[in-house]
Amino acid sequence: MSWPLVKLKEVVEINPRLPKDVDQSQNVSFVAMASASEDGFLLNEETRTLSETKKGFTYFEKEDVLVAKITPCFENGKCLRPGQVNHAIGFGSTEFHVLRPKSSLIDGKYLFYMVWSASFRFLGEKSMSGAAGQKRVSADFIRGFEIPLPMLSEQKRIAAILDKADVIRRKRQQAIQLADDFLRAVFLDMFGDIDASDWAISNIESVAKGEKGSIRTGPFGSQLLHSEFTETGVPVLGIDNAVENRFKWGKSRFISEEKYEQLKRYTVYPGDILITIMGTCGRCAVVPDDIPKSINTKHLCCITLDEEKALPDFLHSYYLFHPKARDYLAKATKGAIMDGLNMGIIKEMPFPLVPIDMQKIYVDIKTRVLSGLESLASAARQDAELFNALNQKAFSGQL
Repeated sequence: MSWPLVKLKEVVEINPRLPKDVDQSQNVSFVAMASASEDGFLLNEETRTLSETKKGFTYFEKEDVLVAKITPCFENGKCLRPGQVNHAIGFGSTEFHVLRPKSSLIDGKYLFYMVWSASFRFLGEKSMSGAAGQKRVSADFIRGFEIPLPMLSEQKRIAAILDKADVIRRKRQQAIQLADDFLRAVFLDMFGDIDASDWAISNIESVAKGEKGSIRTGPFGSQLLHSEFTETGVPVLGIDNAVENRFKWGKSRFISEEKYEQLKRYTVYPGDILITIMGTCGRCAVVPDDIPKSINTKHLCCITLDEEKALPDFLHSYYLFHPKARDYLAKATKGAIMDGLNMGIIKEMPFPLVPIDMQKIYVDIKTRVLSGLESLASAARQDAELFNALNQKAFSGQL
């Protein structure tokens, strides 16, 4: 089936301006970058008045599609589907591009699935410009991007099929979330009331291995240039390896053995804790025992623990589940650009010195739960692959 190709600028208004005659006292939705999920859903919304929000933020309307422009949020799929917010008008991070569909020409959901597709993100990443760590997809790339444009009725049919496939994909993810919720409940039942215990409160730095560089970020600036990545060699771990709060292999990045010798102080070891500190901040994963020789990027803080004081899986759960940890992070990062973290914040996080025997009891429970999650995680990966394949077929006229 052959559909006409059109440039997005022909069917979409990109980064429209706020009309001059709007009611300045009306309530609007406010969406921070952290409030948009990586599959297009709204995680959190604030209500503000238009007059106090219109300057310094990006204007959009309820049926617009929002796409993150900055690395690595763009590559990770941070975006917003149409119809997610409660108010007719919204304002969000300046790191969003706003795409307003011309309703007589293109369906909003069809547009969303198009710009959320792996192919769009791949080409957008290739087009990025700017300094390392601050690269962005330009509005010109979006304007000139060509898409197949069937009739509106066909667009709606395709969007409905992708909606159904997406529901299946997300239900599997929800099953994984239920296991996480169970672990959270167990952890808080055992360790939630720190104030009522006799455990001393220290910090993360005090339970790191007593060696220089036991808490570290990856190489900065000229230490590791993009041009130095290779097709094979020593893996380089990034945000994608920890973004799901469990370790997974993502995008392939390697350096040569010779480059590794220069950067070996950034080596990642089995049992290390990885915390994302740029882009999608605050995610946490434990490095598996079978990790090959690897280093981490500057987007991660890597912690090597003294396992006589703290077990990796215990710290992982404390970081993700405990109110004392979450409250500390919320206060420490308030007002930071894109909720940025740094090593200083992580080192000073309060940490209860729970006896190792009690930590081991919890970790044994966690290990049994996680073993059941492996099959679910494998099925979820297959769901994602099938969804991507369906997406490709949809936009090539094969559905």
